[in-house]
Amino acid sequence: MQGKIIKGIGGFYYVHLSGKGVYECKAKGLFRKMGMKPLVGDDAEVQVLDEGARTGNIVSILQRKNQLIRPAVSNVDQAMVIFSVVKPEPNFHLLNSFLVMMERQKVPCVICFNKVDIASKEQIEARRSIFKGTDYSVFFASAREEKGIETIKDILKNKTTTVAGPSGVGKSSLINSLQKDVSMETGEISKKIERGRHTTRHSELIALEEGGYIMDTPGFSSLSVDFMEKEEIKEYFPEFLKYEPKCRFQGCAHIHEPDCAVKSALAEGMISRVRYDDYVMFYEQCKEKRRY
Repeated sequence: MQGKIIKGIGGFYYVHLSGKGVYECKAKGLFRKMGMKPLVGDDAEVQVLDEGARTGNIVSILQRKNQLIRPAVSNVDQAMVIFSVVKPEPNFHLLNSFLVMMERQKVPCVICFNKVDIASKEQIEARRSIFKGTDYSVFFASAREEKGIETIKDILKNKTTTVAGPSGVGKSSLINSLQKDVSMETGEISKKIERGRHTTRHSELIALEEGGYIMDTPGFSSLSVDFMEKEEIKEYFPEFLKYEPKCRFQGCAHIHEPDCAVKSALAEGMISRVRYDDYVMFYEQCKEKRRY
């Protein structure tokens, strides 16, 4: 039978078989021989061993559409990153780090700001303006007042979406607001792995009734991009792309060069200062890392 791996922990993989529920499976030894490890998000063929106990073996992994390094998941259609508008104030450096990593891995990304119910119009517009000139969809929600939930449902429908964000921004509350649409049987899994009800320690998939999966990932407080080459960082800022051909020098880094169209767009307010400053910081971090 064919299903999707929704969690892997302690050598066990939990596979959601459509219409049948979740089965606890072990991976066959051939995966170790091949140097391949099953990932959350993998489509897998399962040999059911005990229908009553819902146990089985994973006998093969279907070809992956993509594979993310951080978090280590596969077959992702898009990423949704959640920050709060206020309380806590959004850490834009952290947010931009995530966006750069998703751009590098060619995963479309949408940005959700939670807690809109306690934010002013000025704060909301200030957050929105930072991403002008990019292709990112930016939307605002309130888990407490269930504002924007229908928008989230539309974004998630029939797609596998990795949902990420730092602790304290209401990520779990937003996901819980979708609970009535969740069809995955999570209760027994939670008991087996002794998972706290409100703490995500491992990546896991939640199957949605109307189609698609949410991939809830552990909260993060830091992300580093210094493993990249400094020259590639500019490729992951989509708002730079339309200005680059007008730069005086080919291969312009958009930092110290004269007649730089990206810096001109920055001066004219067409590119966000917050985004540009983070670009320069990422560039310098990668440059410094390569010295050692």
